[in-house]
Amino acid sequence: MSVSLVVLRLELAETSPVPGGFPYSAAATEMSDEEIQEKSLAAATASLDGKEPVEKAAIIHQHIGRREMTDMIIETIKPDAALKAVMEEGKASEASSPDDRSKHNGQSGGVGTAPDSPSKQLPDQISFFSGNPSVEIVHGIMHLYKTNKMTSLKEDVRRSAMLCILTVPATMTSHDLMKFVASFYDVIEHMKIIRDSTPNQYMVLIKFSTQADADSFYMTCNGRQFNSIEEDVCQLVYVERAEVFKSEDGASLPVMDLTELPKCTVCLERMDESVNGILTTLCNHSFHSQCLQRWEDTTCPVCRYCQTPEPVEENKCFECGVQENLWICLICGHIGCGRYVSRHAYKHFEETQHTYAMQLTNHRVWDYAGDNYVHRLVASKTDGKLVQYECEGDICQEEKIDALQLEYSYLLTSQLESQRIYWENKIVRIEKDTAEEINNMKTKFKETIEKCDSLEHRLNDLVKEKQSVERKCTQLNTKVSKLTTELKEEQEMNKCLRANQILLQNKLKEEEKLLKETCEQKDLQITEVQEQLRDVMFYLETQQKINHLPAEARQEIQDGQINIAMASSAGSSAGGPGKPSSRKGRGKRGK
Repeated sequence: MSVSLVVLRLELAETSPVPGGFPYSAAATEMSDEEIQEKSLAAATASLDGKEPVEKAAIIHQHIGRREMTDMIIETIKPDAALKAVMEEGKASEASSPDDRSKHNGQSGGVGTAPDSPSKQLPDQISFFSGNPSVEIVHGIMHLYKTNKMTSLKEDVRRSAMLCILTVPATMTSHDLMKFVASFYDVIEHMKIIRDSTPNQYMVLIKFSTQADADSFYMTCNGRQFNSIEEDVCQLVYVERAEVFKSEDGASLPVMDLTELPKCTVCLERMDESVNGILTTLCNHSFHSQCLQRWEDTTCPVCRYCQTPEPVEENKCFECGVQENLWICLICGHIGCGRYVSRHAYKHFEETQHTYAMQLTNHRVWDYAGDNYVHRLVASKTDGKLVQYECEGDICQEEKIDALQLEYSYLLTSQLESQRIYWENKIVRIEKDTAEEINNMKTKFKETIEKCDSLEHRLNDLVKEKQSVERKCTQLNTKVSKLTTELKEEQEMNKCLRANQILLQNKLKEEEKLLKETCEQKDLQITEVQEQLRDVMFYLETQQKINHLPAEARQEIQDGQINIAMASSAGSSAGGPGKPSSRKGRGKRGK
């Protein structure tokens, strides 16, 4: 047995609360919640990405269509062993005897101490809640999608541990539903009863502990009647995932690799070909085959389109397509509208001189030349067939019939002759017009050939010019590339020269500074040498003078002493290294 998996998507309004515990995914162990949500909204995100808010709202409204968001009631039922125990204890206490209660009361009343007042026993704060915590009300639309893969129950593949009962009659209460699944109560984690705007039915989601339990429930309850009185059966499908999205996130947009299941307009149930047979009519509306069998009419339940249409004559005017007040020419069969519509039948008479035309509704013949009716046959009121018109009394005789035959033959001959003349004249005019058109076409053809030749010459010239311009462009590009290379080289050389210039300037400054120091040292040395030379000259002059003096004077000078003042000693010490040598010489000279 092959089964298909479905995807439940709850599209919520912007202000609607999110129901707790509703999301589910059979692939939760393989993918995270964020990855599942991103995969589900991939197509919607691609469609709405980069759109303005107004465009997004228009796209969402287009996909929602005429569906309206309604209030949905989601009731969660969880098996609770503790709750069972409490209920059993309550039943046991109710079943206890009155004597036991009286004894218990007597024992408790025998205590001598008086109980505290109720006001002292009450706590300061009391926690409470209002409403049913297991019932949630949301506002939105429930979408049911079918996956494109089929799996067999015999195959050991991953399906889902959640099943969905598509339709449960509203006559079944929660207690009846619990009785229906009582044999699997121990392996059910929770059940969610979803009631939307669909009348007289609701949907149930059942989460089992393992997939094996879900398979067992599917094999046991799928196709089984809810009770022996009603014909409604349990229709189960595997739920691959259940998800909740806001409408503004693009929840109503198509989902990749999924097909949304429509509702049958007869029973208002979801249509799945794996559960029930689906039949599509000529008007492209789909229904359950069983629902369409109950529909005894041959028309479509939605649009009332007749599935076995009767043949209808498609007579219409050849010119404007009007189907009212039509006349058919008795000569060529042309159908045109009457003079009170667009006068195409009368225009046909003016063009072709076909005098007689018959009205299609009552088969009366009109003579355009005589401007009156000339028919001899009328339609019977009983069966609508054409019968011969009978005159009142016995006036109609054979002579009149012969005269009518001769008149008809004459009229037919004259009409055929006029038609021959008309068509011959028309053929002559057509030949003449055709010859003129041929001559004009020949002239235009020659002019066109000449223009083509001139354009070809012009094209050749332009091609040559293009080639020359391309060559020039190639040369210029080569020159530009060469100049660009040279410019880069010159820029590199200029950069190097600037760097060398800076280095040379620094060296020049250092050399100038060194030269200045050298010049200063040289000036100092020259000054010292000049002083030493002056001292030597002074020594020589003094020696010469002393040599010219008499011996007694030389002896006095030798025996004499020279005292030098402190200022002169300081000045001589500041004078440089040449001073001591001068003093020594003078001393020697004095000796």
